[in-house]
Amino acid sequence: MTERPLGAKISVPSRREFLKTSTAAAVAGSLAGTLALGRSAHAAGSDVLKIGLIGCGNRGSGAALNALLADANVQLTAMGDTFADRVQGSLDRLRESVPADKLDVADDRQFVGFNAYQQVIDSGVDVVLLCSPPHFRPRHFEAAVAAGKHIFAEKPVAVDAPGVRQVLATAEEAKKKGLAVVSGLCWRYHQPKRETIQRIHDGAVGDIMAIHCTYNAGTPWVTERQPQWNDMEWQIRNWPFFTWLSGDHNVEQHIHSLDKAAWIMREEPPVRASGMGGRQVRTDKKYGHIFDHHAVVYEYANGVKLFAFCRQQDGCDLDVTDYVQGTKGRADIMEHKITGENNWRFRGDNPNMYQVEHNELFASIRAGKPIDNCLYMARSTMLAIMGRMATYTGKQVTWDQAINSTEDLTPAKYEWGALPVAPVPMPGITQLV
Repeated sequence: MTERPLGAKISVPSRREFLKTSTAAAVAGSLAGTLALGRSAHAAGSDVLKIGLIGCGNRGSGAALNALLADANVQLTAMGDTFADRVQGSLDRLRESVPADKLDVADDRQFVGFNAYQQVIDSGVDVVLLCSPPHFRPRHFEAAVAAGKHIFAEKPVAVDAPGVRQVLATAEEAKKKGLAVVSGLCWRYHQPKRETIQRIHDGAVGDIMAIHCTYNAGTPWVTERQPQWNDMEWQIRNWPFFTWLSGDHNVEQHIHSLDKAAWIMREEPPVRASGMGGRQVRTDKKYGHIFDHHAVVYEYANGVKLFAFCRQQDGCDLDVTDYVQGTKGRADIMEHKITGENNWRFRGDNPNMYQVEHNELFASIRAGKPIDNCLYMARSTMLAIMGRMATYTGKQVTWDQAINSTEDLTPAKYEWGALPVAPVPMPGITQLV
């Protein structure tokens, strides 16, 4: 596997080239995603598809459960995490949820440590679930593709531009090998959202003028530091609050809203972004060094503006909404309705989107028509990183500046011990790199 050195540069597409390839890939992925589980064919070489879980936290355990329920002939055969207690806890939860014959994770296929991902990949699995903290996703994705594995990759897929570029380069290899890659950007697999956004694409609201998305929530789980933990262990166990691990919540959480906006905009990258943000309420050291609010305005070449806001502050009103204003009406994406010249509201079935994404992943593998979500998962990640760059620096950021940024958040080394927390970013002082 190729390691990514600090500041490494990878050839990247221009904004125009990125748009062209991203749109084509999104269409191809959408067509593949319509496959029904009932069309399953035998997997090459065996009826049983072996699954490996990399990252055994709550989301990883949930993904494993969905994968095990997605196909009649699948087994979880390997698990890996940085910490042994995570592996054991996840396995215990799964044993309570699925039949015993779905689990075949012998002791020698329970891997722990920084290299656990490679050991899972090398254990003979067919499909890997990449659910570790986002910082590790580019490295794990590259290793899985190099080994020819089908992939479920949780969002986001990187925390910095060099990581996104690595994912884009790896995506080309995945395409050449015919590997299925499904993204954890789950709203793309939500039937009401699919129908609502399809109607927008078909002209139900006319020409899009503006998009407004908000992800205002409270503080997620916090892991209190234990006396026996060194800096590295504490930060990885408390990963949402460190930019090098999560990308900040504008990347780790608000990406869902930004991805819906990008979907609506047919994957076109914005020309520029500007924003503001800060660390106003969550100032205790247990919250690492990330911001607790961001506000970003993205501008597109056709004049559309995307107004994107997110907040993680307790005691405030919750607001997770997305609106599209067009020349013929208005769409409420979360309520799945359109008002104006073409009034409409979704009334159909609403299957669990977390299950649907795995159903469609495994169906595509069985049918030999692999889904490819690579480019939109990388593009949405970059969109979120671009917004963070704008709020951290207080500077206007162009798409080309963002995608070509050399800011690499990778620590100097992966080892247990001292790892100083980076300073809290200060707009006007923190530099755009």
